[in-house]
Amino acid sequence: MLKGGWLVMVEAFVTRELLKWARERERLTPATAAQLVHIKPDRWDSWEKGLAHPTFRQAQDIAQKFHIPFGYLFLSAPPSEELPLPDLRTAANRPPSRPSPELFDLLQDVLRKQEWYREYQEDEGASPILFIGRYSVSDDPNQIAANIRDTLGVNEEMRRKARTWGDFLRLLVRQAEDAGVLVLRSGVVGNNPHRKLDVDEFRGFAISDDLAPIVFINAQDWKTAQIFTLAHEIAHLWIGESGISNLDYRRRSSQQQNRIDRLCDQVAAETLVPSDDFLPRWIDVNTVEENLEALAPRYRVSQFVVLRRAYENDKLTSEQYWSYYDQLEAKVRGRETQGGGNFYANLLARNSRTFTFALLEATAEGRVPYRDAARLLNIKLKTFGSAYDHLLAGGLADA
Repeated sequence: MLKGGWLVMVEAFVTRELLKWARERERLTPATAAQLVHIKPDRWDSWEKGLAHPTFRQAQDIAQKFHIPFGYLFLSAPPSEELPLPDLRTAANRPPSRPSPELFDLLQDVLRKQEWYREYQEDEGASPILFIGRYSVSDDPNQIAANIRDTLGVNEEMRRKARTWGDFLRLLVRQAEDAGVLVLRSGVVGNNPHRKLDVDEFRGFAISDDLAPIVFINAQDWKTAQIFTLAHEIAHLWIGESGISNLDYRRRSSQQQNRIDRLCDQVAAETLVPSDDFLPRWIDVNTVEENLEALAPRYRVSQFVVLRRAYENDKLTSEQYWSYYDQLEAKVRGRETQGGGNFYANLLARNSRTFTFALLEATAEGRVPYRDAARLLNIKLKTFGSAYDHLLAGGLADA
């Protein structure tokens, strides 16, 4: 603001409580918060003590860097942030950690997609999906797994089509989507590579809905682990239970888990590697390595899944399981890479193939403005135009 020929910096009367809340929400120290907005630490301290206030420009910078709405900084008290889905994350019987801003913002983004797709399904006159909530948490996990395999076509024919466990993952995603489940796989919030998801915080979540069920897989995880996470979250839908999961692949299903996730672990294992087929094929006189090398290709899953199945069925001691898990993880770390890939393939994976094409078709019919569609896909308007042309023209039709 110009006053008497001088430039006057107008203060934004941001409450000190909100500044502290915004900083702690991002898990920052006062020093790192100050560094992020390019001021000296003592200046930030004066803000949190209420002795001074940031300028409007600085307040806007804080809101952007701390990923909060600008108006939040002027509230009299910090807003109450609660997870919109049941929090089933547990570790060694401890309560779940405080959710990160990335998890909060990701959930809001996915729920916006889910809300739009549900309305789209209603407008299309879609029938409810019958397998959603078909079973309950008290039902036999083997029976639930058998129904999942039958419904999604997880069988010998599917395994023959999949040359590798990577192919198997892609096929399982495709067959789940064909059955009506939106499967989203991403390692970042929206389309922002600087806001990576933490696999130690959560591996996936499920939204149970009979018109717009969603499974989200944290793509920061190793792809070898994503198969089991996908099967686990699919199991959530079959028992009609939404929730956020953080699976501990180093441990077998136990009483330390909540009842829902314990059942979904059992269902996932049985879905991928049925015990009546697996147990006769595990040769006790062979080494663990020989069994893993023989059985992983048969089920078109990673050796992690077979190792876990052997552990669940008491073919391995805890010490053996942990030892071989560490060995496999070391091999994977040297072989797998994260990120990269084709832009259009990533767009479909992050937003669900089914969701993306439904949105593009609704846009083509004039039911959704281009700008709104771009926001739902977390891409810029000019980028949406090229994606719209490419995908509707048949690009990646078989991806």
